[in-house]
Amino acid sequence: MIDFPKIFCENSQKLMSVEAFALAAKYYSVQNLGICTPFEQLLVALQGNQNQRIGKTLKAVEFMNMKKSHEVQAVSELISSIADYYGLKQVIDLGSGKGYLSSFLSLKYGLKVYGIDSSNTNTHGAEERNRKLKKHWKLCHAQSRLDVSELALKMSKERKAQNAIKNKTDIEEVFNNSLRNQEKMSTSGFLPDFSGSVISNIRNQMEPLHSQSHQEENLCFENVFPLVDLLPINAIEPTSQQIPNRETSEVNKERRKMTSKSRESNIYLPLTSFITADSELHDIIEDLEDCLIVGLHTCGDLAPNTLRIFTSNSEIRGVCSVGCCYHLLTEEFENQHKECTQEKWGFPMCRYLKEERWCCGRNARMSACLALERVAVGQGLPTESLFYRAVLQDIIKDCYGITKCDQHVGKIYSKCSSFLDYVRRSLKKLGLDESKLPEKIIMNYYEKYKPRMNELEAFNMLKVVLAPCIETLILLDRLCYLKEQEDIAWSALVKLFDPVKSPRCYAVIALKKQQ
Repeated sequence: MIDFPKIFCENSQKLMSVEAFALAAKYYSVQNLGICTPFEQLLVALQGNQNQRIGKTLKAVEFMNMKKSHEVQAVSELISSIADYYGLKQVIDLGSGKGYLSSFLSLKYGLKVYGIDSSNTNTHGAEERNRKLKKHWKLCHAQSRLDVSELALKMSKERKAQNAIKNKTDIEEVFNNSLRNQEKMSTSGFLPDFSGSVISNIRNQMEPLHSQSHQEENLCFENVFPLVDLLPINAIEPTSQQIPNRETSEVNKERRKMTSKSRESNIYLPLTSFITADSELHDIIEDLEDCLIVGLHTCGDLAPNTLRIFTSNSEIRGVCSVGCCYHLLTEEFENQHKECTQEKWGFPMCRYLKEERWCCGRNARMSACLALERVAVGQGLPTESLFYRAVLQDIIKDCYGITKCDQHVGKIYSKCSSFLDYVRRSLKKLGLDESKLPEKIIMNYYEKYKPRMNELEAFNMLKVVLAPCIETLILLDRLCYLKEQEDIAWSALVKLFDPVKSPRCYAVIALKKQQ
């Protein structure tokens, strides 16, 4: 057990030991507490001994970046496995954004997906992106068939050439043997028989070779279709181009039956709606049926609200929620002196923390968004941009008398050539009169605080070390909320992603009892 008095001074509450602080933070992280279910173990439990899914080897398409591709492939495999486990065909993707996950679930796994996002711009963008994605998939399909057909044709030509050489050798051998026999015999009365026997012999020898050549050629073309089958069911519109004289195998006949049956289920429908904990899905989705609900990096309160919607709707059989943007969570006990009519908050969710009236505060939630694993591998904090932002805040407070502001400077650091340029752009964006501040005053602030940049970096590193602790508290709150529900058969935290590629890597997953 960690001895906290050695970390902080009991009287001043100041930090006494950085090493003890770091060890304590590590001790109370999700990874160290051993409360995660391994992703691969979960997949094995869901999939049992079934063979690898068709299309599993297919990669995410080029117009996803590496991070998004990594996330989408992991989540889609999990969702498809849960859908198979329950025999479901419908998925609801909350906070679907640009529709990457929704499109992939639909095209690759043949699921009917409703992608719901609050932004109409995102919805229209997702529709257009899905159209391009289908086109891309179709091109992949056509190219796959073309590549393999060309290979088959090349192999066929090579075999024909080899067979022609072999046939020529066989004919010459037969002919020479016949001539030798002819020399031993009288030519009278044997020529007709000789000619017939030679032709017959040649034909007999060539027939199986000719037949074998066609069989091998057909087998080569037959291989086109198993490769095409690696593409998702019904992802591609059927084409009129057919390979002549091809006998359809029983496997392909059965597959076409399955494709026909699943034609209606393989679809992605982007919808625009602002989702709250009280949203009625029946009002948004007319043909709502037993389904799964998923949220990939749902922002702020949408992650806890996804769990509430899951528990309050009997049609939703399972949930996979990966939250992000913890700083945007609403907290029930953060501003207790303010009157508020809000009934459902982002934090806390579980009974225990509610009874304790637990509060994190914005600074702690901001810290929870930091990425320890990235910093550990050298992808450090943007110290200079944070320094610029801190000095800017001091300038605005001293020169304009503003201590709180609802406006945001945003991500303008990368566009700025210097600290002076950063301040000028920021003041303009905030609507403040920049003429009040001559260049000399601005640069005086910079020179005043520049020696303390190392202090800022050390402070932020302490925040980074603490980040997993705060995230653990938020995730456990959500998990405990699910554990409190009576109709849930199983719930767990699962690490889905590589935290260097995708820092918000933990999913809250739950499955309801079978009806």
